[in-house]
This record gives sequence, C-alpha cells and structure tokens, in this order.
Amino acid sequence: MEKQTGVGGEKKKAANRTAVVGLVLVFILYMFPFCMVLINSLKQKRDIIKNPFSWLFTIKGLSFDNFEKAFRQMDFLNAFTNSFIITASATLLVTILAAMLAYYIVRNNNMISRITFVLMVASMIIPFQAIMIPLVSIYGGKLSVLNHRVTLIFMHTGFSMAMSVFMFHGFIRGNVPLALEEAAHIDGCTHRQTFFMIVFPLLKPIISTMVILNSLAFWNDFLLPSLVLSDKKLLTLPLSTYSFYGTYSADYGTIMAGLLLCVIPVLILYILLQKQIVSGVVAGAVK
Repeated sequence: MEKQTGVGGEKKKAANRTAVVGLVLVFILYMFPFCMVLINSLKQKRDIIKNPFSWLFTIKGLSFDNFEKAFRQMDFLNAFTNSFIITASATLLVTILAAMLAYYIVRNNNMISRITFVLMVASMIIPFQAIMIPLVSIYGGKLSVLNHRVTLIFMHTGFSMAMSVFMFHGFIRGNVPLALEEAAHIDGCTHRQTFFMIVFPLLKPIISTMVILNSLAFWNDFLLPSLVLSDKKLLTLPLSTYSFYGTYSADYGTIMAGLLLCVIPVLILYILLQKQIVSGVVAGAVK
C-alpha cells in the first residue's frame, strides 16, 4: 500500500515538473518577440540590419536616441492625448451602457429582452471587415462625419457592446442576488438608485475585466482609426507610428521605440487591474 502511494506521488511530481517546464517554454516563446523589440529599440539602425537577433552585450553604441527621436517624430503628447480621450470615453460608455442593458435583460424576462440578447450575441459572429467599406461610405460619403474623435468613439462603443453585454449578463445572472434589490426596493430605492447604488458596485470584478479588454482593443486598434481619422492632429498612437515607414526604407530602431511608447500606458493599466481579470472572466462566463 505504501509502495503504491509512493509510485503515485512520483508520477504526480513528474507530471508537475513537466507542466512547469511546459509553462516556462510557453512563457519564453511568448515573451521573446517583446524582448527583441526592447533590445532592438536600444540599438542603432546598422546593428539591427546587421543582426536583429544579437543581444545587447554583443554590440557597441547602445543609446536611448531612438526613444527621443520617436517621441519627437510621432508627436507623442498629441497622439497620446487623442488615444487617451478616445479610449477613456469609449471604455466609459461601453461599461455603463453594457452594464445597464445586461441588467435589464437579466431582470426582465420578456420577449423584448430575449430577442435583444439573441441579436447581441448573434452580432458577435459578424467580422468587422465585412462591414467596414459600407460603414465608411455611409459615414464619410452621406453623413460626412468622418475625421472626428466623436465618430470614432461612437463606433468603438457600438462594436464593443455585444461582447460586453454578454459578459455582464453572465456575471449579473450568476453573482448578483435578487434579494439585495428587493430589500432596496422595500427601503424606497428607485430602479435607477438600485442599479447604481446596489448592483453596480457589485460588478467590480467584471468591470475591471472589461475595462482591460476594451481599453487594450481601443488603444491598440489601427484599422478603424485609419478609416475614420486622416487629420494629423487627430492621429492616435498606433497611427502615428506609421510615420516611421518611408517609401523605400524604415527606421527599425525608432519603430521599436515607438511601439514600446505605445505599449507602456496599457501595460501599467493591466498591472494595476490584473487581480480582477481572471475572477471577472470566470464569473462572467457563468450562465
């Protein structure tokens, strides 16, 4: 009996070691591109062209000139302001509107709410590439509202509503007890007060998750802003990095530095909210 327990224990330890090794390998493969971007951002152009996979201790002329050049050439402060306004506004709108709509669908089991939820979920399978040409032709040709930050905020909000409602719907249904709302109604709270004072604070895990997911999507998006914005004063950070590409050449060191400047803000946001992400995703998937 003791021998079987020992054998089972050894098998478990071997399986754990194999899992750890596998996770380490996956982590290395996942982080390798980011590390190469960081390393090449500190190199001069000739060193990158000669050997882009060389490590820092094998080259000479290491400097932070690429970051200074990228900061100036991409007009970082202006592009950062545009990205921040668009991302913050769209994220705020999506969070509030999706939470309200999901709450209505969960607490009102009628034909309208069921049809609305089915349509929201069904719209998730429609790729953006299938509607981007009609979208641009209508907003640009007929309505003439392109090249405005408000238009881009409106589009980001609309395209992100389906997934956000789906996640909020699952979280509210599985984690917000109806008894709390009934007690609030007995105490004299209106439906609006009940939602914002009782229900909304309980949504903190899923709110943190959706803020991260939507912020990353809005901040890093290149395709939709490239279709909506053309004025240099309105360019976002991903669009501003395109200025590093010339007709016949590209300054790879500056490009790497510009990419890092774009990533750092959302990386900080992710670090601040990382504790809420896993719990929010798991709870939001519960039906």
